[in-house]
Amino acid sequence: MLRGLFVTGTDTHVGKTAVAAALVHRYRRLVPLRYWKPIQTGIESDDDTAEVCRLTGWGANDVLSSGVRLPRPVSPHLAAKLSGQPIATTPLVESIRAERGPARWIVEGAGGVLVPINELDTMIDLIVQLALPVVVAARTALGTINHTLLTLEALRSRLVQTAGVVMVGPREPDTCAAIEHYGRVAVLAEMPRFDPLSSEQLAAWSVCHLDPESRLLEFLR
Repeated sequence: MLRGLFVTGTDTHVGKTAVAAALVHRYRRLVPLRYWKPIQTGIESDDDTAEVCRLTGWGANDVLSSGVRLPRPVSPHLAAKLSGQPIATTPLVESIRAERGPARWIVEGAGGVLVPINELDTMIDLIVQLALPVVVAARTALGTINHTLLTLEALRSRLVQTAGVVMVGPREPDTCAAIEHYGRVAVLAEMPRFDPLSSEQLAAWSVCHLDPESRLLEFLR
C-alpha cells in the first residue's frame, strides 16, 4: 500500500509545485520521502520534477521521473489527443506501486481534481486509484472560498480523505477561517509567493510555518 500525500490544486498555477517542495523540506528529516509527477503537460517549458529538484536540492534517486510527459500547456486529455498519445491511469498506478523501499510519496497532480485525463477519467479518478490523502493548494484571491469548497466537495463525493489546505499568496485570515469552517478542514499554512522562489527561502519558511501541529505525520509514518 502506498503511503504519502497527493498535492492537488483548486486550479492550475496555484502553487502546487512549491507546496510539494515545501512538504519535502518540512518532513524529509522525519520520514524517507520521494516525489512523483505522474502527468506533465507543456513539458517543453515547464518541468515540475526539475523544479522540485531545484527547490529541494534533490537528485535523480529522490524522484520518480517516469510518467506521461506531453508538449503543449493544455489539459492532459487535450495534450494527449494532440500528441496522439492517449493517457491510461492503470499503468501510472502500477509504475509507482512497483517502486520498492520505505519511501513515502509526495505526488503532484496536474491542474485541479476534475481536469480531464482521457475520455472517461479525470484527475480525481487517478487520486482514487492511488488511495492517498490529499493536500489542496489554493490561491488567496477573490473566489478562492468557492473554488476550495468545491474541490473539497468533489473529493468527499469520492470518499477521498483530505489532509488539509495550504493557502498560497498574501495572508487572508478571514478567508482561511471561512474555508476551515465551511470546508471542515484544517488550513495547514499560509505560504507567501516568494520572489524569487529559492530553496533557502522555501526551506526556512517550511520548517517554521508549514503544518506547525504536525498533522500530516499520521499520513507519512
